[in-house]
Amino acid sequence: MTNPAPAVRATELTKTYGEGDTEVRALRGVTFGLPRGELAVILGPSGSGKTTLLNQIGALEQPTSGSVEAAGVDLSSLDEHERTDYRLNSVGFVFQFFNLVPTLTAKENVALIAEMTSDEGLERTETVLDQVGLADRMDHFPAQLSGGEQQRVSIARGLVKDPPLLLCDEPTGTLDVETGIRILSLLRRVTSDGDRSVLIVTHNSVIADMADRVLHLRDGEVTSDEAVADPREPEQLSW
Repeated sequence: MTNPAPAVRATELTKTYGEGDTEVRALRGVTFGLPRGELAVILGPSGSGKTTLLNQIGALEQPTSGSVEAAGVDLSSLDEHERTDYRLNSVGFVFQFFNLVPTLTAKENVALIAEMTSDEGLERTETVLDQVGLADRMDHFPAQLSGGEQQRVSIARGLVKDPPLLLCDEPTGTLDVETGIRILSLLRRVTSDGDRSVLIVTHNSVIADMADRVLHLRDGEVTSDEAVADPREPEQLSW
């Protein structure tokens, strides 16, 4: 049972890069809400504004106009110090290309974040790595891990601070189908307590079949926003 309080609310959100002849309108008045405890997919082709929207929700960029509320925080009201605090404590990130530090082990990559957000950083690190199935691989370096294992480290790094919101940018984009489905199963599990929300942006329309909610984005505009009555299990997907 999901909590009706929204995890994310965007209102007339716009983002413009450049000016004059070089102006690009990446977001054009985007409005939507994501209830807490849902797994939502933002679906759209390359260049539709998906990553720009995710960057707004993650407070990685400032909007040109409009507003975003996420994890109970009005991002438009924050100064730069407060935005950094929000990114550190209220939201987790999972990227397509993992962004792991190659000279650190899996445990050290996760602990790097854990120790900034918890007095029990090492214990929390080991617990989360066990949850993502890497208890026996935590002392390996990224180059010694498969792509799927590296992505699980990335997810553990996003979860180790126990954020209410997890933002995922093409989390299966570099993975084969079997490994991708394992990653999607893991992302589904982390919403199981009804308190954490997961937002996935992807161009892969099949992934939308497992979502609680699907937003279609095209040319910087939301063209549809629909709740899914009967989401499929990740293990039932194939692409």
